[in-house]
Amino acid sequence: MPHKMTLTGSATGPLREYDRYVAFDMREKGSPSAPKGLKKSTFISYTVFVAKKAFNKTGLTKKSIIHEKVLIQGEPTLDIPIDECPGEIGIICFQITVLPNKNDKEANDSKDKKEAKQEVAATKQEEKQESVAKEAKPVQPEVNETPVQEKKAAPQKKQQPIQPKGTKDVVSFDDIIVPEAFLKTRPNPVKTEEVIEFVKRTGHLDKPLTIEKETKVLKDGYRRYIVAKTMKMDNVPVVYDYQK
Repeated sequence: MPHKMTLTGSATGPLREYDRYVAFDMREKGSPSAPKGLKKSTFISYTVFVAKKAFNKTGLTKKSIIHEKVLIQGEPTLDIPIDECPGEIGIICFQITVLPNKNDKEANDSKDKKEAKQEVAATKQEEKQESVAKEAKPVQPEVNETPVQEKKAAPQKKQQPIQPKGTKDVVSFDDIIVPEAFLKTRPNPVKTEEVIEFVKRTGHLDKPLTIEKETKVLKDGYRRYIVAKTMKMDNVPVVYDYQK
């Protein structure tokens, strides 16, 4: 059974058209942990072959394919003539999905920073009003305790990390090991896109990944693993297998 593969990135060359399909070149970083004795791979080049009907549904064009980031799911092939497949590996594409661009993410980040500044400004205004009220009218010591307690509780609430419900730990994305069984599957691209949109809105995954505590082997949540890879997350929320 052919090995299923998932790629993310943009085309590195122009779109080439054939009778019933189109082709373009991509590249991805090699494995961060090469087998013992072998050098780590910097980049691997791929030539992706997509049926024209599937490609046209994406709305991509010869010009936009260079600038848009796409998610490719398919399997390697050795049946394409070498002059049509300049990449190191040829990929027959089953599903192609256009991913949100960097500008959309930066716009959301800018909106979050603006809201954070407004919240800080509102807090300072409240503190200033409390200070003026204390100078205008002395209050009893027991009355002063309530504002102090509220003031201490507020920073604690802001310091809580934003993680999905049920998260038990946060680990480095690069530490997670994906079993071969997951790599042979193809998560539903529609549901994958929904999770990507969720991360785009909230800044975090909708659910934690399930891993083994000692080995860091992925047990559940391969779709969220792909989304974390697509969104270039450094750390991901997890629960441990024995806690599930």
